[in-house]
Amino acid sequence: MLLVLFSVLTAFFIGIILTPLLIFLIKKGNLLDKPGGRKIHKYSVPSMGGIAIFIGLLGGILIWLNYQQLVEIRFFMLGLSIMFILGLRDDLVELTAYQKLIGQLIAVITVVVLGDVRITDFYGLLGVYELPLWFSYFLTIFAIIGLTNAFNLIDGLDGLAGTLSIITFLGLGGWFLYSGHTTYGFIAFTFVGAVLSFLVYNWHPAKIFMGDTGSLTLGFALSVLCIKFIESNVSVPVGGFKFHAPLATAAALLIVPFYDTLRVFVKRARKGISPMTADKSHVHHFLMRMGFRHDQVALILGGVKVGFIFLMVVFNELPDIVMLPTLVVLVVAGGVLLDRLTLRRVKQIVRCSPRVLAQRTYHGMRAKVKIDEEVLRQEDVNLN
Repeated sequence: MLLVLFSVLTAFFIGIILTPLLIFLIKKGNLLDKPGGRKIHKYSVPSMGGIAIFIGLLGGILIWLNYQQLVEIRFFMLGLSIMFILGLRDDLVELTAYQKLIGQLIAVITVVVLGDVRITDFYGLLGVYELPLWFSYFLTIFAIIGLTNAFNLIDGLDGLAGTLSIITFLGLGGWFLYSGHTTYGFIAFTFVGAVLSFLVYNWHPAKIFMGDTGSLTLGFALSVLCIKFIESNVSVPVGGFKFHAPLATAAALLIVPFYDTLRVFVKRARKGISPMTADKSHVHHFLMRMGFRHDQVALILGGVKVGFIFLMVVFNELPDIVMLPTLVVLVVAGGVLLDRLTLRRVKQIVRCSPRVLAQRTYHGMRAKVKIDEEVLRQEDVNLN
């Protein structure tokens, strides 16, 4: 445990020292994330903060893991490095969707095929147990790529992706260490130190964004570690901290990006537009329209995730056939509630706007500008 603490502190201090230098260099090179489109920030901000996260992780792992442990995670680290380079390349020079998919496939296949980290069993869900090898590979590759990109999509607000990832890494790290899977617990907690140092500079108002360099790296790591959890859970002895609903527990660990992506894709499909079309229909956009600040949204969604994880811990004796439908009912109900609350808030804004304008007197030009700004605000809260 002491070595784990040293690794966390090493990753944290590397990140704390490196991030300001990174901000300076990115500003000097004018590699800034500029506002516009569906982006919420209103001024140019340095991106690629994932560089500091990745270097902090490497520092903690290389200094404190022994040779045997490094050999154990060699394919995971190779796949992670490929995903990091892919994200960095995309931040520097934007890649096409096809190029990104090829790069992601290479990273994922490295871990799934060479590292043999894959979903091998449905544990009796719908009467299915051991999966055929070809389907195991296909399902795992699809799941990791899907969840990695889902996490990438949730990174649209100061502090949000970092907060969500820390909660998941803490949950996974604690379980891995308690269950005797020390190396993967080591990785999870080292990520906590690295991401926490980044959050110091990414908390609202953000001085730097993680970019695809960070979001793809974190999404990949979280997805792989969740699958490792599903498989490792089988070998936990009687009396150990074993989850009888491993699939539902993994879903709860990634509930926010998983649900947000499905919700957005369904909404876009119902409108007859491409699921890949960028817009402001993500969960964090809806919460912003209700009047919450960046930091409040991050804490609210973090609290939601903690609530789902707590639910899985309390009912860890129940099987997937019970807990998966329970999760579905809860997230659908939450989505309906969010839509209704947001719509009510939008109506209040639209209803109050004319009175606010009527209470003030402006010179002709200034009045026109004020009205234009008000119309713009109303467009920003459009539920579509």
